Amino acid sequence: MEVRKLSISWQFLIVLVLILQILSALDFDPYRVLGVSRTASQADIKKAYKKLAREWHPDKNKDPGAEDKFIQISKAYEILSNEEKRSNYDQYGDAGENQGYQKQQQQREYRFRHFHENFYFDESFFHFPFNSERRDSIDEKYLLHFSHYVNEVVPDSFKKPYLIKITSDWCFSCIHIEPVWKEVVQELEELGVGIGVVHAGYERRLAHHLGAHSTPSILGIINGKISFFHNAVVRENLRQFVESLLPGNLVEKVTNKNYVRFLSGWQQENKPHVLLFDQMPVVPLLYKLTAFAYKDYLSFGYVHVGFRGTDEMTRQYNINIYTPTLLIFKEHINKPADVIQARGMKKQIIDDFIAQNKYLLAARLTSQKLFHELCPVKRSHRQRKYCVVLLTAETTKLSKPFEAFLSFALANTQDTVRFVHVYSNRQQEFANTLLPDSEVFQGKSAVSILERRNTAGRVVYKTLEDPWTGSESDKFILLGYLDQLRKDPALLSSEAVLPDLTDELAPVFLLRWLFSASDYISDCWDSIVHNNWREMMPLLSLIFSALFILFGTVIVQAFSDSSDERESSPPDKEEAQEKTGKTEPSFTKENSSKVPKKGFVEVTELTDVTYTSNLVRLRPGHMNVVLILSNSTKTSLLQKFALEVYTFTGKIIWW
Repeated sequence: MEVRKLSISWQFLIVLVLILQILSALDFDPYRVLGVSRTASQADIKKAYKKLAREWHPDKNKDPGAEDKFIQISKAYEILSNEEKRSNYDQYGDAGENQGYQKQQQQREYRFRHFHENFYFDESFFHFPFNSERRDSIDEKYLLHFSHYVNEVVPDSFKKPYLIKITSDWCFSCIHIEPVWKEVVQELEELGVGIGVVHAGYERRLAHHLGAHSTPSILGIINGKISFFHNAVVRENLRQFVESLLPGNLVEKVTNKNYVRFLSGWQQENKPHVLLFDQMPVVPLLYKLTAFAYKDYLSFGYVHVGFRGTDEMTRQYNINIYTPTLLIFKEHINKPADVIQARGMKKQIIDDFIAQNKYLLAARLTSQKLFHELCPVKRSHRQRKYCVVLLTAETTKLSKPFEAFLSFALANTQDTVRFVHVYSNRQQEFANTLLPDSEVFQGKSAVSILERRNTAGRVVYKTLEDPWTGSESDKFILLGYLDQLRKDPALLSSEAVLPDLTDELAPVFLLRWLFSASDYISDCWDSIVHNNWREMMPLLSLIFSALFILFGTVIVQAFSDSSDERESSPPDKEEAQEKTGKTEPSFTKENSSKVPKKGFVEVTELTDVTYTSNLVRLRPGHMNVVLILSNSTKTSLLQKFALEVYTFTGKIIWW
C-alpha cells in the first residue's frame, strides 16, 4: 500500500512539473525577452541582443539564474534574427521546425538538472542523457586525436575551415547545446565545412594545444590559425562565425562596370574566372567555401541579378535570372568555356564542375608545383602524357604567335596532351634547356613537345626546327608531330634535365613580413578583446611582472643616486679627509670652499672612502677619468691636467 502511494505521488509530481513547463513555454515571448517591439528592425534586435548577452553571460554574471536567462535571450535572438522563424512566430505563435519541442526539451533539461543530485530520474523518459556513452554517440564519427589533428586537420584547413567542439563528461552546458550543434553540423558539413569533436577528458594534450580551458568550447581553424567562438550557441551565430573565418576578398562583386576588367585578369593572374549569377543579395556561403577551396586555381566573382547594374551581362551571356547559373571563362571573355544551371546548387556538383575547368586552355608555367600538375611524372609505359610548350616573350597584349597557339590548343583538346606556355625572359634556364644552340630563335617564339620521366626533372623532348610564327604551315607541322607521336613515342629523341621553375607569383619578403605581422597583431587583439580573465592571466602576469621590474629598477636607481649625491657633498669629503689625515693640494684647497661654476674643473682625491660611491655606483652614461700621480709630481701635473680637461666643463674628475 505504501509503495502504491509513493508511485502515485511520483506520478503527480511529474504531471505537475510538465504542466508548469507547458505554461512557461506558452508564456515565452521573444520580443519581451529582448525588450523590443514587434516592428523592431534587425539592427534594433541585434543591438538589444548584444547588450543583454553581455549582461547575462554566465562567465560574467554570477547570478544563479543567469544561465537560464542567457539561454532565453539566445533563443529569442535565434527566432527574431531569422525572418522565416519570426514570421511563423508572429502568425502562429511558434517558430516552426519543431521549435516547441526543442524549447520544451531544453527547459526540461535545465529544470530537472537541480533535482538530479537528490533524486533519480529515468534518462529515457526525461531525454536527459547523463550517460556519456549515449551522448558521445552523436559525435563519434567526428572525434579527433592529436596525431589526426596535426597530420590531417591542420593541412586540410588551408582548403576548408574546420568547426571544432571541445566537450567532456558531466558537462551540463555541453548537453544544452547538443540540439543546436547537431543541426548546424548537418548543414555546414553539406556545404564543405570540416567538423571535429575533442573530448577533453581523453585528449587533454589536444585540448591544451588548442587553448581550450573550459567545456564546452567551440573554435574554428583556417589556414592553421585557431579562432574561438564567443557568442551564444545558436544556428545563425555559428553560421556567421564560420563565414567570418573566411578571407574577405575571396569573391568580388561584379557589375556592368567592372566585369570586363574582372574577366580580362586571366592573363595576369594565370587563372580561369568564375561568375555566379543568383538572386541572393549576399554571396552564398557555399560559393564562398568553394572559392576558398580553389583560390589557388581560379578567381571568383558574384553577380546579383536583381541589382540594376547587371542587366547588360545577363543579356550578353543569355542568363536565366530565375535559376542560379555558374559560368567559367578562360582565355576568351566573350564566350564562357563552360556553363551549369541548377536550382539547388549542391557541393558535389560544383566541385565536379570546377575540377574539370581548373586550368586555362594554354596555362602559363609560373611555378614548379603548377608544372608538376600540368605535366606530371610518367608512371607507366601505358600512361603517356605529353606537354606542348610555347616559349615566347612577355607582352602586355596577346601576340599573334600566342593567339595561333591558343586556337590550335582549342581545336586539339585531348586527355593525353596538355598545352602550356612559358615566358622566356622569366624562366631563362628552363627555356635555354629546351632551345637548341642556334641564333635562329633569338627574340622569337618556339614550340617543344616533351614528356616528363621522373621527379628529378629528366625529360625527353623535341623542339620544332623553325620558330613558331602561328602560320598555317606551323600548325600543320605541329599536328603532324602529334599524330606521329601516338604511333611512335621514340619521336622525342632529345633528352635533358630541366631546372626547377622559379615561383613568379610568390610575394616578396617585405609583403610576407607585413602579412605575418598583421596576423600576429589581429591574434593579439582578438585575445585581448574576447578572452576571459582566466585565459588572460598568463598574459597579464607577464605584463605586470615586466612593469614591476621596469619601475622598480627606476625607483631603486633614483634612491641610489640621491644617496650618492649626499655621500659626495663637500662636508662629507672634508670629514673624510680629516679622518684620514691627508691634505689636498693647493689647487683644490683654493677652490674647495667655492661652488663650482661654469668653466670650473673639480679634481678630488680618490680614497678608500670615496671609491664605492664614485666608481662602483657610477650613474649610467657618466664617465670618470682617474689620474695616477706620485707625491713628487702631484702639484705640477695636477694643474696641467685640469687645463687639458677644461672642455669637460662641469664634470667632476676623480684622481
